[in-house]
Amino acid sequence: MNKELIINAAPSGVEIALLENKHLVEFHQESHNASFTVGDLYLGKVKKIVPGMNAAFVDVGFEKDGFLHYTDLSPYIRSLVKFTRENIQYNQEGIPDFSQFKNEPEIVKTGKIAEVFNAKPSVLVQILKEPIAAKGPRLSCEISLPGRFVVVTPFNDIVAVSRKIHSSDERKRLHKIVEAIKPKNLGVIVRTAAEGKNTAELHDDINHLVATWKEIQKNLKNANPPVKILGEKDKTTSILRDLLNADFNRIVVNDKNIYQDARAYIQKVAPDKADIVSYHQNGSPIFDIFGITKQVKASFGKTVTLASGAYLVIEHTEALHVIDVNSGYKSVSANQEENALQTNLEAAAEIARQLRLRDIGGIIVVDFIDMKLPDNKRKLAEAMEQFMKADRAKHSILPISKFGLMQITRQRMRPEVTINTQEICPGCGGSGKVSSSLILEDEIEKNLNYLIMQKHRGLSLVVHPIMEAYLRKGLPSRRMKWSWKYKQKINVKSDSNYQLTEYRFFDANEEEIKMM
Repeated sequence: MNKELIINAAPSGVEIALLENKHLVEFHQESHNASFTVGDLYLGKVKKIVPGMNAAFVDVGFEKDGFLHYTDLSPYIRSLVKFTRENIQYNQEGIPDFSQFKNEPEIVKTGKIAEVFNAKPSVLVQILKEPIAAKGPRLSCEISLPGRFVVVTPFNDIVAVSRKIHSSDERKRLHKIVEAIKPKNLGVIVRTAAEGKNTAELHDDINHLVATWKEIQKNLKNANPPVKILGEKDKTTSILRDLLNADFNRIVVNDKNIYQDARAYIQKVAPDKADIVSYHQNGSPIFDIFGITKQVKASFGKTVTLASGAYLVIEHTEALHVIDVNSGYKSVSANQEENALQTNLEAAAEIARQLRLRDIGGIIVVDFIDMKLPDNKRKLAEAMEQFMKADRAKHSILPISKFGLMQITRQRMRPEVTINTQEICPGCGGSGKVSSSLILEDEIEKNLNYLIMQKHRGLSLVVHPIMEAYLRKGLPSRRMKWSWKYKQKINVKSDSNYQLTEYRFFDANEEEIKMM
């Protein structure tokens, strides 16, 4: 697969488009004044404990306190709280020594948050979800530091391998390597991208994350909550970290600083791919050059049209998203069931793309075209699973119900990407209403009477073609009545470039008369 990352730097922020075979599949916006990013670490202060919700509200410097549920506490939360308030010890190798905190008992899954935070302590938390609507950020105490091949999790010694690596031999190989090279008292989760990587590459990644953990501890010393301890890298770098693979063959940037940062990052993690980064400087808008602007306009509306003429209607309610699939004008077969299956398969591919593109999370209900055969329903469910394999967000897909509905849940980590693809109508100003033709006629005549009184002769009125037809309709027409009333010929002409309610007067020399 051909993957391209196009980065557009603008005064308001950075826009990042991911193309797969020239098709827009992900669109990210990073505002310069964004306060929170998923993965940021904060030293927060527990402000309020709500036993009924088994949760706490933590002040992390946002206008709304962050929400921390008991299930998002680390099993080692007592060690984490103790670690936060005490000085950090290092062993001879310069690795943080957590042995002094390991004696703290783990919490149980069915416990109460009031028992953990009875004194409302300061605590190190990580942003799990960005603030959405009026809600504050969702927080977690299960600290994780993601690298390109591994994720480091402090306070435990667990080594886990991604389930997406299907080969049991490869899983055992990776597990054995990481067990041998990882520091004590640090857990490691091996990511899917580590498949096929050698010991040196994994060791470099772990060492980089250990250095990051040391920086966190350094920033914690003498810190007063609420304060940011470590910010996640900018979105460009985090996307490169998560997506960069052998399929990537082009990264184009229109900002010199971002270009240098991206090239430096790739030079460090994949030197053989440093040349795929290029700097766009020919003056034309970068998104126009790569056809992204047009794809954004076509993809973010309420209605999304498919190649067959079928279309999706995407609606957002308070509780969920609803997607309705409607058949098109093309038929692949005379068989209604076969047509329904082919349209549904085409729609499923586009729905999987739309979920990634708009970053839609929560519950999604899809109303596919009705099919009667169980085999076709099974084919559609399997196809949707396949189409969504490329989606990095955690998701779950239920089989099609007897009502023809498919239910999907998708991880929501940040606000949904919404782009207004509509433009204000210059005729109605966005109200959806224009003046009555009768009122417009009176307005024109009022201005015509004023010009006649100013001794203008040989007047021409230019209007929209529909308005011209209205003024010439009938015998006598309105134009003829004006000519008789003012004892001079009034010419009426049309211009298709005019808005419906737009009109202008011209004198005998065909020069426009400006109205006051």
